[in-house]
Amino acid sequence: MAVISLQEVSLGFGGPLLLENINLQIERGESVGLLGRNGAGKSTLLKLLYGDLSPDGGNVSRQQNLKTAYLSQEVPQGLSGAVGQIIADGLDGANHDAEQHWQGQIQVEQIISRMQLDPSARFEVLSAGMKRRVLLARGLVRAPDLLLLDEPTNHLDIDAIDWLEDFLKRWGGTLFFVTHDRVFLQRLATRIVELDRGRLFDWNCNYVTFLQRKEALLSAEQEQSVNFDKKLAQEEQWIRKGTEARRTRNEGRVRALKRLREARRERREQAGKVRMQIQTEKRSGRLVIDAENVSYSFGKEPIVQEFSTTIQRGDKVGIIGPNGSGKTTLLRLLMGELPPQRGSVHLGTNLEVAYFDQLRAQLDENKSVLDNVGQGRDTITINGKQRNLVGYLEDFLFTRDRVKAPISALSGGERNRLLLARLLAQPANLLVLDEPTNDLDIETLEVLEELLMDYSGTLLLVSHDRAFLNNLVTNTLALDESGRVKEYIGGYDDWRQEQAELAKAAEEKASKSSGQTRAEVSANRKPSYKEQRAIEAQKRELAELPGRIEALEAEQHLLAAVMADASFYQREAPEISQTINRLKELEDELARAYQRWEELENS
Repeated sequence: MAVISLQEVSLGFGGPLLLENINLQIERGESVGLLGRNGAGKSTLLKLLYGDLSPDGGNVSRQQNLKTAYLSQEVPQGLSGAVGQIIADGLDGANHDAEQHWQGQIQVEQIISRMQLDPSARFEVLSAGMKRRVLLARGLVRAPDLLLLDEPTNHLDIDAIDWLEDFLKRWGGTLFFVTHDRVFLQRLATRIVELDRGRLFDWNCNYVTFLQRKEALLSAEQEQSVNFDKKLAQEEQWIRKGTEARRTRNEGRVRALKRLREARRERREQAGKVRMQIQTEKRSGRLVIDAENVSYSFGKEPIVQEFSTTIQRGDKVGIIGPNGSGKTTLLRLLMGELPPQRGSVHLGTNLEVAYFDQLRAQLDENKSVLDNVGQGRDTITINGKQRNLVGYLEDFLFTRDRVKAPISALSGGERNRLLLARLLAQPANLLVLDEPTNDLDIETLEVLEELLMDYSGTLLLVSHDRAFLNNLVTNTLALDESGRVKEYIGGYDDWRQEQAELAKAAEEKASKSSGQTRAEVSANRKPSYKEQRAIEAQKRELAELPGRIEALEAEQHLLAAVMADASFYQREAPEISQTINRLKELEDELARAYQRWEELENS
């Protein structure tokens, strides 16, 4: 049963419509991820679902007495008070009887405990990440039927993101969310919808399958556009042949040409990709940073304790830790901006440092996009080649009209793109990036990721984006709240695996003696007749599984080939839907078959 439904909804604010005759149904219990480029209208769609905006056309239908909670990207200005009271304000209704009031207080206390918040803390002095946790708690405390989340992982640390994922998996309500966190999408989304050029595309699958199907769709769309343009060019040539052609042409063909011209005018092209390159004029020395027994405290609170590391040219170092643990302080110590209170930091030779500040303090609010990068110049030199500044900014998806806009008119994603444009215009062999992925859409994030993969210089990266860390870094520095910093080889998953292995080793050590006793008893006992029959059945099932998996994979490959054909998306909608649903069923069956195979082999 749909909790909310949109029929032929359109909405715009001048220029091309952000939403153009879109249809959407959100069913109870679904977890829907909304994707789209920065500026495509994702936040607008969320506000429309919440009721903050009304459509220009079409209908929005909501289930009767639907309770909806909405977490926006930005923290509301002027919000202040004790954390406990702000969360309690999220409860429905002003007049509660004694029992309702008591139950409400229990809900508030439970959510405060789960979110690990201090109810007496003042909201206005919290970090950006902690403020978002409080606002999320305020939304959850009312037990909403539909939860709308706009970039919920922004400014949350990794532990908080893990907690949020686990909570939302167990929650059981209906979820509709926008995120650039690919791991969050993979773990939570059971369905993907994508907003592209005013249209809404519904993909009834998880994120990994969506990527495969989207690639096939874009390839088919590109081929259709090429064929369309070719046909239009042929008809235009025919209509211009002159007197001889005009004597033989028919009016039906002329009308068809007019329809082709109209269709071409209305076609909204896929937005271009961000194009980035890093300037590296000269290499640094082999040794980039050498830190020895570095310590730093704020008053009596330790931030970094007795930390030593050596960073060499080409290393890509990730820095992770809870919010407030001192990641930015550690960056400043390693860069030499902040002298350690104890220990020493030595910087290598020929260093050219470019620093991405997560607070975007390097951007001048009183200047335009153009002036923030050009500093009064019309041209810019990139890797020895002079480029027009407007053309350079177009590589970062700023149109010629947009480059004259003041910074105050930019979205969070546009500000991050602008800061990257400014940063990458500087020659650098040491890139220091403090949360560069916040507010970036997934496509731009992946372009940045590819650029940094090929970067030959040294990278220091603070990030809570687990996929970004896994794909980029060679080693990881993990901070805890006591000021200890430990170094691990590899990215986030490697760090998490080592943590799990340490915990497992400690648990095994504690239960070793009792475990040995149980194992001896089990080894001496013979299986019963019933257990023997079950073992034989499992052996037969194990022998049959490879053939079943082979048949499923053969059907999967056949359907994938059908979908890859350019004409597939021209078929009738029921046939397309049936094929897509069957492919999803095959993926689920294969996953279950492989899981069962693994279980049987390990039993």
